[in-house]
Amino acid sequence: MDTDGQDLAAMLYGRRDLRIEHIERGDVGPDQVRVEMHGVSLCGSDLHYYADGRNGSNTLTQPTVLGHEGFGRIVEVGADINADRVGDRVAVEPTVPAPHSPLGLRGHYNVDPSVVCFGSPPNNGLLRGSVVMPAAFAHSLPDAVTDDVAALIEPLAVATWAVSRAGSVLGKRILITGAGPIGLLVLQTVLALGAREVTITDVSQARLDAAVELGATTAVLSGGDAIEFGPADTAFDCSGNPGAIAAAARSLGPAGVLALVGVPGRQEAEFPISLVQRWELDIRGCFRYGPDAFAQAIGLAARGRVDLHSLVTSRYPLSESAAALEAALSDPTQLKIVIETAAQNSEEDR
Repeated sequence: MDTDGQDLAAMLYGRRDLRIEHIERGDVGPDQVRVEMHGVSLCGSDLHYYADGRNGSNTLTQPTVLGHEGFGRIVEVGADINADRVGDRVAVEPTVPAPHSPLGLRGHYNVDPSVVCFGSPPNNGLLRGSVVMPAAFAHSLPDAVTDDVAALIEPLAVATWAVSRAGSVLGKRILITGAGPIGLLVLQTVLALGAREVTITDVSQARLDAAVELGATTAVLSGGDAIEFGPADTAFDCSGNPGAIAAAARSLGPAGVLALVGVPGRQEAEFPISLVQRWELDIRGCFRYGPDAFAQAIGLAARGRVDLHSLVTSRYPLSESAAALEAALSDPTQLKIVIETAAQNSEEDR
């Protein structure tokens, strides 16, 4: 961190216009902590903002620091926070609701309209030297979750929340459409929680190979002729592709559950609604993460029930953030790219 009250940050000004520059650090208020960022992994939303200037309906309207999957170390605490937290290694939960929001008080803060998400324009993200945030959303990490994978706790929390939304998977047949990082984390989570067999589909053979290495029972290359799956007890769509969502629904047996995890590429899509009615299928939306998702993710990672190391395929310094984003966009073999922020800012201090 810079001693002049500024940090280096990766600021997006427009499509493929990412600049490394200094920004103000800000002050730590009551109930807040300052987290010195050590690592940030790239998400699909970061790629959309960088390449297109938008992600879904949200558009880049002013320069914004990217990144929301991160970890670091608490270096400063507010007046109401125990000073013993200084030095804690933490995973950042990047979505923060307004205090005492009605939905939040009912345990649904992830879908509260008041939520502010780091790295979702116009809110600055984590690709910077430090971030000031509510102490309750800085989750302490045990030593068993090592620095090289700690940034992946956030996407793992997406997976644990999706599986929680779908209900028990113990002894069940599971279908996952989409073998990107979230699909591979859902795969590992359902296996850790006792799924009997797991079929996974994707358009990338490299990602299917990774899925088999991580324990998938069957891996199917999609994108060609229609393939019938099933009957599955529970299906997770982690692609957002309308065709994959429809295929997942058709794979389900009576009283099956379809969890929608991937972000759809368009608002409207054809869907076999007659099957939903005939077989009393449950369709469950999954948005980010709710209560206990980070605790579950940290527990799975700490006990070695999921392999996060296999998902980290490249590392870049903060100064090469644009190159990292270009690699993620152009190389289908990349799963998770981690940008290491702490070393860059330490060099600036000297």
